[in-house]
Amino acid sequence: MTNNTLTAGTATKPKYPRSIFYIIGNEAAERFSFYGMRSILATFLVAQFFNPTNNPALQTVAEARSNQSTHFFVTLAYTLPFVGALVADWFTGKYKIILYISIVYCFGHLCLAVFDDNLSGFTTGLVLIAIGAGGIKSCVSANVGDQFDKTNQSLLSKVYGWFYFSINAGSTISTVLIPWVYEVYGPKWAFGIPGILMALATIIFFAGRKAYIKVPPGGINKNNFVFISLYALFNIGKKKKGQPLLDVAKTNFDPEKVEGVKAVYRVMAVFAFAPIFWAMWDQNLSEWVLQAEKLNRHINLYFFEFTILPGQVQTANPILLLTFIPLFTYFIYPFFDKIGIKTTPLRRIGAGLVLTALSFVIIAFIQSRIDAGGHPSVWWQFFAYAVLSAAEVLVSITGLEYAYTQAPKSMKSTMTAIWLLTVAAGNLFDALVNGNISDGGYFSKFAGADFYWLFIGICTAFIVLYLFISPRLKERNYIVEPDNEAVAVTDNL
Repeated sequence: MTNNTLTAGTATKPKYPRSIFYIIGNEAAERFSFYGMRSILATFLVAQFFNPTNNPALQTVAEARSNQSTHFFVTLAYTLPFVGALVADWFTGKYKIILYISIVYCFGHLCLAVFDDNLSGFTTGLVLIAIGAGGIKSCVSANVGDQFDKTNQSLLSKVYGWFYFSINAGSTISTVLIPWVYEVYGPKWAFGIPGILMALATIIFFAGRKAYIKVPPGGINKNNFVFISLYALFNIGKKKKGQPLLDVAKTNFDPEKVEGVKAVYRVMAVFAFAPIFWAMWDQNLSEWVLQAEKLNRHINLYFFEFTILPGQVQTANPILLLTFIPLFTYFIYPFFDKIGIKTTPLRRIGAGLVLTALSFVIIAFIQSRIDAGGHPSVWWQFFAYAVLSAAEVLVSITGLEYAYTQAPKSMKSTMTAIWLLTVAAGNLFDALVNGNISDGGYFSKFAGADFYWLFIGICTAFIVLYLFISPRLKERNYIVEPDNEAVAVTDNL
């Protein structure tokens, strides 16, 4: 009897799916390619296309144009996942679209390496990379969740942590290596190596084809997020007094699916606060890199003495994340839960927004010193990266997991894409502000440190609004279960 009990206990112990190792390996190589290219993009655009003569009189406008181009590229890369998710959910399934669009991704990197002296060709490469990223981003993270069922869903949160860990492992190596390659061997190799890694990512993903749980596409049916939302919008006149707007659709659609759409909108109420985080976070890969060029980047650590390149400073972010992810997952969250302060998703996101604003306070003070003719130590920017990285753990990892677990099964890729749209929205705002500056518009008066104080003010306004709205938000949990499963609706705070 004892042996039978032990056997039963062993049989029910959750195990990680074998396919996860291929997915994480693919993600690490793909993120190497993406962040390796981005690590030099802002400085390359200034030096090669917008101010090749290094004229001080043109530098401010050149940097604004570079930031504008960089943020527009990111906007496109994070807008297209919504399209990719719809195609995957309706027509192809996640596996096929990840595989096929990865090939387009590879051609984009090839264009960057070949057309390093041709702005039109280089821009074509950026567009192809954005299409590649758009086709796979939402599908890859949702594909992680598809590998789990009732027997091992308890491991899902930890796997998303390791998934994010792989992202930062790939970006850490690339942001150290690629700026050095750019400095020593030039742009062709600096953009070519990320292309090689993207090809490797594609091969790794293909190698795991027999291990994946492949959820088939659901096809186009009227019971989906888009159709239900549009029907409710165009039939608003049929809404009865006191009736929720989406309930109008229950006469023509599956009532349970309508409830699922309501769950998505509840999540979107949380996601509405994410764009300001991304508008600020993504500046560490553009505006902060250009600021690093003006810092004292000489490092003296006991027996080690060297000068760090501007593009390498951003390596602080993934290195810190590699430390912070297990620290928060295994120590900080359990500690607060143990003392009775539950670390709910909404609390994590709120704390992350506060830390984001604080990181920019540090950057603003650094810029004030630069504006006064000084050359502050790069260690101050490292300090800002530490605060921003802690904010990223609180906001980004939480959002990535939230996007999957809080969506009905038929809309998981779509919900993940909506999360990625918050990245696009933040970068679009950055692009518009920088475009306005380069054209001498209203935002051109926010020069130097005032540029960063502008974002601090906007973020503070979002935080105040979040403190008012978040206690009133509810969530409904869907985790690898049929949409009609009876689940509890609980308070988030």
